[in-house]
Amino acid sequence: MISIKSDREIELLKVAGEITGSTHKYLKPYIKPGITTKELDKLAYDYIVSRGATPSFLHYDGFPATICASINEEVVHGIPKDRKLEEGDIISIDIGACYKGYHGDSAWTYPVGKISKEKENLLKHTEQSLWEGLSVIKAGVHVGDIGSAIETYAKKNHLGVVKELVGHGVGTSIHESPDVPNYGKPKTGPILKKGMVIAVEPMLNLGSADVAILDDGWTIVTMDDMPSAHFEHTVVVEENGYTILTKR
Repeated sequence: MISIKSDREIELLKVAGEITGSTHKYLKPYIKPGITTKELDKLAYDYIVSRGATPSFLHYDGFPATICASINEEVVHGIPKDRKLEEGDIISIDIGACYKGYHGDSAWTYPVGKISKEKENLLKHTEQSLWEGLSVIKAGVHVGDIGSAIETYAKKNHLGVVKELVGHGVGTSIHESPDVPNYGKPKTGPILKKGMVIAVEPMLNLGSADVAILDDGWTIVTMDDMPSAHFEHTVVVEENGYTILTKR
């Protein structure tokens, strides 16, 4: 069942989203060659807690960290470790913050120093695919309309659309109904209603769409070792559009 959030719930989700977006803004200056993903994780944890929230991902289904830190060919769910970022890397950072029982969820892919033109294009077009998906959102449209907009843009720019991983509803759980795929056909799937809160999160690959999971049980990587990017916002559906809850 897809829940419609009350005005009170939306206010709490706005706070959770603002904390999530602000954590991204806080981390961004630290994303440089030489820092470890574990150091970024500690910075995120301390910031989220300082804002009166708790990390949504820490211990979620056993996940051992505050952020997901996925480098280059890692698509999502990378576990922060002692690995140092290097010039030319890209890193996708997925952050969730829980405030008074309500969650915010947002991912962004960052360049580490100067990156290749191919990676620049991957980041540019994956971010734009997010905006393409968001642009169709309003009460009365179908979830399939979002996926179709993302997939159409991604294919036009020759990027692989990961199909095993999808967006989702957000509320008192970090993952709620409905699933929000990054592919689909217009006028299919659940119909959006005012007050629904969803996370839209295209994950696009520079090469094939095929992915695999590593032995750690979490990290998902591209099968062809080509880079992947991930951009995500949590939004509330309005009568004639949407409001981003995870602004940076």
